Amino acid sequence: MAAPSAGSDMFDEIVMAEDRFHGEGYQEGYAEGSHAGAAEGRRCGALHGAKIGSEIGSYLGFALTWQHLLPKCTDEKDSKKMRALDSLIGMIQKFPYEDPTYEKLQDDLEKIRGKFKQVCSMLNIRSDFRISNERSSLTF
Repeated sequence: MAAPSAGSDMFDEIVMAEDRFHGEGYQEGYAEGSHAGAAEGRRCGALHGAKIGSEIGSYLGFALTWQHLLPKCTDEKDSKKMRALDSLIGMIQKFPYEDPTYEKLQDDLEKIRGKFKQVCSMLNIRSDFRISNERSSLTF
């Protein structure tokens, strides 16, 4: 059996080098992309979590304020308003702030938003109120 020629070995090295560099480049790119993706995911998650926290906090502040402003159950209308406010406060207090993997997080958030709109309707307040200022606005 004849030994491979020097030209054949050089050609094999070139072909194999291309495959090797392709594999190394893929691995480096994958590692860098995974790191960048994780960092972007953390930033996005923190931003989204802050928005939800701000929204829920404003609902709680709204409900607690109105709970103190309404007269104590003077008639049936006020009694219904107080029950709706108590329900909203209870929903907010049970909201799983600490568990981002909670399966019904979005469902519960939508229920809180719906209850907030119901309370606003009962109080004759627009639920899409905005505090406008050049620098900040409160919108949901």
